[in-house]
Amino acid sequence: MKEQPMPEIAPEGVQYAVAREAEVLAVTEALRLQDALPEVSALSLAGILAKLEVIVGADRDIGDPNDFPWPHIASVLRDLKAIAGDLQPYELDRLTTRADITRHLQQAAQLVDFVEAEEAAEHMRQTAKSFAETSVFLKPAEKPAEF
Repeated sequence: MKEQPMPEIAPEGVQYAVAREAEVLAVTEALRLQDALPEVSALSLAGILAKLEVIVGADRDIGDPNDFPWPHIASVLRDLKAIAGDLQPYELDRLTTRADITRHLQQAAQLVDFVEAEEAAEHMRQTAKSFAETSVFLKPAEKPAEF
């Protein structure tokens, strides 16, 4: 897989908004994958362990990880690991990670550009409306009769 170039960094004011939106896109994608987990069938004990790892890892996003069923699920995971052995550590290759980051940053930059364009268009509409309301030019209905 060919390494993807990182997108150009936007001006400072927009850079934070792009990074924030890229983070939202990445988290949304991760949650979508997490939500799809029940539909995936484990084909081995290692697959079951992997699914439980994801579930237990998600507990940091809940109110209280000490409430039922989280300690119980973590206990089952420990028991399975004691019987079957631990999972081999999995590391994404950097090219995949960079491609994901690039994709999220590009999508976020497009979203921020769209929002900025919409805000600029709204500002133009408001300015034109304000100008029209305060204009000293006669409105069509106010034209003198001699015209």
